[in-house]
Amino acid sequence: CREIRKTATVALSGECADEIFGGYPWYRDKTVRERYGFPWAQSTAYRVSFFKPEVFGGINPAAYIDEGYRATLEQTSIRPGLDPLEQRMRQMFALNFNWFMQTLLDRKDRMSMYSGLEVRVPFCDYRIAEYLYSVPWEYKDYEGHEKGLLRQAMQGVLPTEVLWRKKSPYPKTWNPAYLNAVSAMLRSAMQDPDAPLLRIAKRAALEQLLTAAETATPWYGQLMTTPQTIAWFVQLNYWLQKYRVELV
Repeated sequence: CREIRKTATVALSGECADEIFGGYPWYRDKTVRERYGFPWAQSTAYRVSFFKPEVFGGINPAAYIDEGYRATLEQTSIRPGLDPLEQRMRQMFALNFNWFMQTLLDRKDRMSMYSGLEVRVPFCDYRIAEYLYSVPWEYKDYEGHEKGLLRQAMQGVLPTEVLWRKKSPYPKTWNPAYLNAVSAMLRSAMQDPDAPLLRIAKRAALEQLLTAAETATPWYGQLMTTPQTIAWFVQLNYWLQKYRVELV
């Protein structure tokens, strides 16, 4: 955002396209799609295991998440007569639009406004979202491509090699130097006996995260495996420290 701001004050971003055109893998993977719960957050027990029990007080994390999931399904408008697949895709639309997308918009707003950059999100236009809600999945899944309908609509507008290239999500970092770097940062933070992270997280669980083999279990979404999970704890510690957050 800082680099863009050097030459422009307004930019366009693609948030919401994956949500309304069905670009995420959990739209297309039948096993994940039909699994109960938020498709991008299937590791609640794993996440909870890192924190001390007193952090949650009287809150049951699994029950809290389940309540939000069920409430969203109950509020999803589904006309009578739809087959099971179309019913589920309407639910997937609502889940992604009302939950997953909100984290992306919040992230985008924070990054851009910090740099004085205005970022507009044309795919979030309510007219597009309302229209796409009722478009059958077989159209969105055109020829088996992620966001197939959108790609087909852009024929003649974008170069073919760009238009039909496989979706490559970010911020997945494959370089082992990244894992080494964030691991060193977390180890350094844990050496401080007053680290705010250690007031809420279990030291043993963090040490196991640093020493165990990489896991394929995502912390969140589709990308946050071991390196990104370690980085998340580094950022959590930094946030708690910088803003002097106290849990009471």
